[in-house]
Amino acid sequence: MGAPTTEITGQTTAIPGLLIFNVTKVEDDRGYFQEKFQRAKLVAAGLPEDFTIVQNNISYNAQDGATRGLHAEPWEKYISVVNGRAFCAWVDIRKGDSFGTVVYHEVNPETTVFVPRGVANGYQALEAGVVYSYLVSDHWSPDGQYQSVNMFDPELNIPWPITKEQSVISEKDLNNPLLADVTPMEF
Repeated sequence: MGAPTTEITGQTTAIPGLLIFNVTKVEDDRGYFQEKFQRAKLVAAGLPEDFTIVQNNISYNAQDGATRGLHAEPWEKYISVVNGRAFCAWVDIRKGDSFGTVVYHEVNPETTVFVPRGVANGYQALEAGVVYSYLVSDHWSPDGQYQSVNMFDPELNIPWPITKEQSVISEKDLNNPLLADVTPMEF
């Protein structure tokens, strides 16, 4: 019998292509081991086979209430929280019947999320020291065309656990457009 290993299970959401994965870890007296991204197991659990990683980004959030988003790019993302907990939200801004659909979920070290292109992504650190990692299928470019939507738009009705007034958020993100002013992305 082999050593215990990570198990990965996936679930679909109300946004087509947005997948949430539960990723177990193996613990002992030293701490734990986890296969955060294991292609074969993820594909078996629903990850698109053609997801190709070209870059790994890390966002360190020094304090609770650090808030980022909602950003939508023309690439796919595989998100995980390495340390801490984050309240994450996604809004479909692709042209089609699911435009404006909202999904939210708390992400911790035992949760990962696959975000398809054209789905806006944002999160709030629920404690100090949250390390948020995302693997992406294309490189960011200063000349790129990226979209965003205001995470506090009343039409979205996202139940952020930390209020806008208590959040640490960039001026740029505070001024993201409302959903009504977003041009749907086409692919």
